[in-house]
Amino acid sequence: MLIKTFGAAVAGIDATIVTVEVNIGQGVFYSLVGLPDNAVRESQKRIAAALKNNGFKIPGKGITINMAPADIRKEGSAYDLSTAMGILAASEQIECPGIEDYLIMGELSLDGSLQPIQGVLPIAIEAKKKGFKGFILPKDNAKEASIVEGLEVYGLSELKELIQFFQKPGSIEAYTFDIKAEFYAKIDEYPVDFEDVKGQENIKRAFEIAAAGGHNIILIGPPGAGKTMLAKRLPTILPPLTINEALETTKIHSVAGKMKGNSSLVSVRPFRSPHHTISDVALVGGGSFPQPGEISLAHHGVLFLDELPEFKRTVLEVLRQPLEDRVISISRAKFSVEYPASFMLVSAMNPCPCGFFNHPDRNCICAPGVVQNYLSRISGPLLDRIDIHIEVTPVSFEELTEERKSERSKLIRNRVIMARDIQLKRYENNEGIFSNSQMASKNLKEYARIDDGGKVLLKNAMEKLGLSARAYDRIIKVARTIADLSESNKIELEHLSEAIQYRSLDRDNWAG
Repeated sequence: MLIKTFGAAVAGIDATIVTVEVNIGQGVFYSLVGLPDNAVRESQKRIAAALKNNGFKIPGKGITINMAPADIRKEGSAYDLSTAMGILAASEQIECPGIEDYLIMGELSLDGSLQPIQGVLPIAIEAKKKGFKGFILPKDNAKEASIVEGLEVYGLSELKELIQFFQKPGSIEAYTFDIKAEFYAKIDEYPVDFEDVKGQENIKRAFEIAAAGGHNIILIGPPGAGKTMLAKRLPTILPPLTINEALETTKIHSVAGKMKGNSSLVSVRPFRSPHHTISDVALVGGGSFPQPGEISLAHHGVLFLDELPEFKRTVLEVLRQPLEDRVISISRAKFSVEYPASFMLVSAMNPCPCGFFNHPDRNCICAPGVVQNYLSRISGPLLDRIDIHIEVTPVSFEELTEERKSERSKLIRNRVIMARDIQLKRYENNEGIFSNSQMASKNLKEYARIDDGGKVLLKNAMEKLGLSARAYDRIIKVARTIADLSESNKIELEHLSEAIQYRSLDRDNWAG
């Protein structure tokens, strides 16, 4: 007898429906075909034990299981449940009317209980597209799958419940959850706030500009100056995620297995902070079985690289393409996948190996030329993609002990949202441009014109401060953002003057 059940395979952040065809005929064998990996092949042992411990058995006949389409690699243990149900129905141990209307996925334990799986959200979205009535999966994944409207979601704890579901229709109710209510309730849930930061008003201003224009930023300062503390608070002043952004971000985290059992939707902007020992594959994604990397997990959020010069050169260089294209393409001989990677890069570094170059109170003990060599670990092309360079100085004792609280993140965020709205209207007819940082050089003449006075100021700054040519476009982009924060249609001299301050590393004499 032939029975078909349905599962799904995930490639990138999209899913493809997989038909699990179970045929039981003459002979005594168990054949599993359709490009399964080792975890799928091992399902025979898990299924046999789970069925036996629940009063059923794998029949002693010829069992052929085909996973179609056969040219897509099937990975992981999520096909256990659909395969087990196919075997039970094909061997006529149970009746499953309407089983073809449901997508069934889950990992079986030896006692028949269900373990959570990865990639639930893209699978649920694909199930809805293909017209399935419902999605049956482990209970721990039900909340995540319930994001998709118009699809019945049944979260079960064990195999017996699934058998009961088909034998006694209506005995198990669909999981219901008001996802929008939870999303809007948690949209401002951050454990940190800029009001906790003492002093550093100029750095806060730089972060506000970076958030308003989507600019990448690098912080240079001695240990303990507050670089990491400031970086962790950047997501609190970025505009809230939209529902569509939240769905796309959640898909990536779901595929990577980063969604916790009680999670349903990523409702705040991600903040990822990988250690400097990270490999290039872990950063951008890939591997034998492709997984999203840190840059994709930071999609619509912030990627923070602390101690930037300590990262391996090869790791930093792979950032160049996704910083421009906002997507990472991973190509291998047998497959090619794409992961979104639209993030703000925030990096921090000490000015030298000892950490005290340019320190107001302590002397640098590094030998001549060491500071420049330390900085040269970061390539020019990577620095070229960072709009704002700012020096962070230590906070004084008076500022630390001041009782007056700083401005709250919510107030800063309101100004950032206003500036972003201006940019969205400005670039509504320009595909792929949503913020000032994404402007190409050809867009500057149309959207960021500077008058003759501004050109003179910029010329003098480049000559006297020794700014590099690559600083020119960056300064104008940042000045455009400062003008937007001031609600000015025109870039004024004060906007340019402030933008020039944020190019520390481009100055010829910065490293001595």
